[in-house]
Amino acid sequence: MDTLPPPPPPEIPVLLLGDPEVGKSTFLSRLSLGLTPPGDSPPPYALPTLRDSNQPFVFSITLYRRPYTLHFYDTASPTNYTLLRPSFIILCYDITSRESLHSLRDRWRTLINAHYNYDESLPVMVLGLKRDLRREWTEEEKRDGGRGPSVMPQEAVAVAQELRCDLYAECSAVTGELCKEVLEDVAKTSAKTMTENGAKSATGCEVM
Repeated sequence: MDTLPPPPPPEIPVLLLGDPEVGKSTFLSRLSLGLTPPGDSPPPYALPTLRDSNQPFVFSITLYRRPYTLHFYDTASPTNYTLLRPSFIILCYDITSRESLHSLRDRWRTLINAHYNYDESLPVMVLGLKRDLRREWTEEEKRDGGRGPSVMPQEAVAVAQELRCDLYAECSAVTGELCKEVLEDVAKTSAKTMTENGAKSATGCEVM
């Protein structure tokens, strides 16, 4: 008796949103290396060049003993990103740019509400990029109200909570710092979107 071939892995669309130059393309390049960079070379890693015309960028993972295929898009997608129906949205900002963090609240969350409110269970993550470029505030900057040029984690977490996002994380795609942890969290959240209970956090914004 012939056995039926296994069904194809579920396809999970993931959309990265954020201002230009915050590091979305570099993060996707780093993601294309997988959880373990090739070879034994130390960071910073040589990142491949990805062409926007090749979106979606497709990555295969196996979690909970099941295979999944993640389809990553960003705002440079050949398909207008407002026409996509993502299962998971990642709001990206540049840790060295407070304006890019505020833009998540002033522009991108409004866009999500306008175009992706078809599913209340849609998980949203805030991701800080360029972690390697963060500079600690000077004592003078702290006295002036704590507004140094770099965004501190507690400041970004407060914005993520204000936006009622489900996850907060940060990493450096260039050095690889915390990238493995972020990629694992992205993969796990993506896989959970295919479960009965979905991927929404029951306790509010989680810091990954």
